[in-house]
Amino acid sequence: MPAPSDQAPQPRDYFSAQAAEYARYRPHYPAALFAYLAGVAPGHRLAWDCATGNGQTAVPLATYFTRVIATDLSATQIAHAEQHERVEYRVARAEASGLEPSSAELITVSQALHWFDLDPFYREANRVLVPNGVLAVSSYGSATLDDPALSAIFSHFEWTTLGAYWPPRRELVGEGLRSLSFPFAELNAPEFSLQAEWTLEQLVGYARSWSATAKYVAEHGNDPTPALAKALGAAWGDAKRVRTVCWPFVIRVGRRV
Repeated sequence: MPAPSDQAPQPRDYFSAQAAEYARYRPHYPAALFAYLAGVAPGHRLAWDCATGNGQTAVPLATYFTRVIATDLSATQIAHAEQHERVEYRVARAEASGLEPSSAELITVSQALHWFDLDPFYREANRVLVPNGVLAVSSYGSATLDDPALSAIFSHFEWTTLGAYWPPRRELVGEGLRSLSFPFAELNAPEFSLQAEWTLEQLVGYARSWSATAKYVAEHGNDPTPALAKALGAAWGDAKRVRTVCWPFVIRVGRRV
């Protein structure tokens, strides 16, 4: 299989249609991740969270940084983002942040690098980072549950029901992140665990937040997630029962060169 191209198509807004679901149902990153990133950053004056989505990376960063600028291509995502007194949200493209040169000690990209045109973004990151500043990119793959039968149903929905509706480069999430170029002085980052304790309603809401689900609805005029809920419900037990959901999590961290 040929290596994936670093040249993504022109950036598209895949998430505005379901911004409310995205803000409500995406998993939260572990607190240890943000403590680690603060520890490797050369200072704590400014962090830039690029492609912030609902602010789920930006807000925890504000625990450690005096100021966080969080940008996203989608004005709708920004409108649904969690507010914090030290987080400033802006609508901006990844390769044109509007930040001052040599101003940020840390740049984060969570679950979004695969959408970028990498060369222009990396030029912008090097422009914005202070000397010895850090870029941290992360991604999580497909979820599994604490019951193999539930995992099989959920995987079938993700890759069979919605298989034709995922945008190009979706295969680069999770472990696929390692195949992308990363022209920074890479650090040996620790492993982090990404998991959630969710009810059936939360898991189905997560699936409803996917770009592929929005595309399916747009093309067919109906929502496929009620059928998913019914199929899962047969093996779930009490719908209010909490199940453990896990995602494989990959992070790459490097210093400006």
